[in-house]
Amino acid sequence: MVENNGNSKDLALVTGGAKRLGREIVLALAKRGYAIGLHYNRSAKEALELANELEAQGIPVVLLQADLKNPSAINKMFKKIDAAGYPLKVLVNSAALMERKSLDKLSVREWDALFDINLRAVWLCSMAAAGRMGEGSVIINISDVGARRAWTGFGAYSITKAGVDSLTQLLARSLAPKIRVNAVAPGLVLAAEDMPEEGWKRLIHKTPIQRPVDTSAVTNTIGFLLDNTYITGEIVSVDGGRQLV
Repeated sequence: MVENNGNSKDLALVTGGAKRLGREIVLALAKRGYAIGLHYNRSAKEALELANELEAQGIPVVLLQADLKNPSAINKMFKKIDAAGYPLKVLVNSAALMERKSLDKLSVREWDALFDINLRAVWLCSMAAAGRMGEGSVIINISDVGARRAWTGFGAYSITKAGVDSLTQLLARSLAPKIRVNAVAPGLVLAAEDMPEEGWKRLIHKTPIQRPVDTSAVTNTIGFLLDNTYITGEIVSVDGGRQLV
């Protein structure tokens, strides 16, 4: 929505930033003074409402529609960032699909969609961002505590997030010392839209702290990783002890 007219404000790009956890990450980064690269795919209404909210507060927003399953769409998204003129300083790879199916029920098409968005797009966006980032920039991937569990109900999803963890560490080593790369692995933050309430309550009860992860716990962890310039290659769990169960 906004073109740069001489302002050198740094840009933070958040994929999947229009709704749910991505939206909270966008709001937290805006409070830190970043211009926002607000990526969305089909959530145009939510993205526009959030952009208007931020711009009313004086926060520049670059709206970025792209289907992350399509590599050429990712390329076009970054060209639009180039045209906006804000130096890219932070990338948060937040966009993800979460398919509730066991491996024996999953179709090849569903498998490919999960890997295209949850893993391949993280790699492609990170590579595109790294080529544009200066010294001291940061990439943060949103993983999941499920990456470390044999989570049969979300088999392919958990595999993609395990891949994100490995990719995070490989990127951290490859892009150092210029760019730091870390991941945040939340536990039970927000229930999936098709999750029955009783099922959600059972999961919460199994968590040692026995409450969902507040989104501020995730955004505060992102802030910590932005501020501590000696941390790279880490996957930080924010799960209320869920990994212990």
